[in-house]
Amino acid sequence: MNQPKKAHLLEQIAAISAMERGKLCPHSSGRHQKLQCWQEGKNHTRHVTADELPAVESALAGYAQYRQLTEQYADLVIDETRQNIAAAKKKILSRPPSSLPRKKKSSN
Repeated sequence: MNQPKKAHLLEQIAAISAMERGKLCPHSSGRHQKLQCWQEGKNHTRHVTADELPAVESALAGYAQYRQLTEQYADLVIDETRQNIAAAKKKILSRPPSSLPRKKKSSN
């Protein structure tokens, strides 16, 4: 069904070499930026120097790409799941009544 699309998405996900969660914000001193990330119910902040900035920006972009690709992958799997459920329901409903399993009568 969607196997080639799913495989391609997984290849793209595996190709992401760097990821970082968070958001870059300017620091009041202007010499560096703050990387803020929400983890375990707390806001964590880390200072990012000018020489680290390109690598951190690239890692943030990698994480954004990862989130977008996994959302697409989830959409494909959800669509397949819904189709499979609908097909199974249709199959059960299309059986002649004599082929449906019957309940056993209890011996009370």
